[in-house]
Amino acid sequence: MKKLLIVIDFQKDFVDGSLGFSKAEELDERIYQKIKKYQDEKQDIIFTFDTHQPDYLNTQEGRYLPIEHCLKGSPGWELYGKVGAFYKENNNKENIKAIEKITFASLDLGVYLKDKDYQEVELVGLVSNICVLSNAVIVKAALPETKVIVDASCTASASEDLHNKCLDVMAGIQVEVVNR
Repeated sequence: MKKLLIVIDFQKDFVDGSLGFSKAEELDERIYQKIKKYQDEKQDIIFTFDTHQPDYLNTQEGRYLPIEHCLKGSPGWELYGKVGAFYKENNNKENIKAIEKITFASLDLGVYLKDKDYQEVELVGLVSNICVLSNAVIVKAALPETKVIVDASCTASASEDLHNKCLDVMAGIQVEVVNR
């Protein structure tokens, strides 16, 4: 079975940087183990990078969320912890891909997936109620007959209430939410 793991924005600024929160740090080992499993099974892995420029505060997102984060090339833009170390060591492998995105969801991700024959796509990472949810919708739109999974034990939000609500919403659009 051809599977894909998408690691959404597991970047330093979302873990221990300008938008970090304690629950995010707890995910590093779990996400790393999942990445290793996919790598051992020779499956594909995509890492998304929330990517902003110095004019971020002048963008629509920046006006609604006026906290500079994930400025391209800054330490906060880098992937966090063991996940980041794995990416640095393996990003040149054929089954590893990076997608930079300028907002919550990535149309580039949808275009890339459109004609792929994945039987299963799993999403993990940050933040559950913003970028994980947005990209799950993109995956469902690009691959409507593919099983899409979100591992609740490998995603989080600074708001537990919003986290749980978004897991409910994803289940409502036929994303399988596991390990809740």
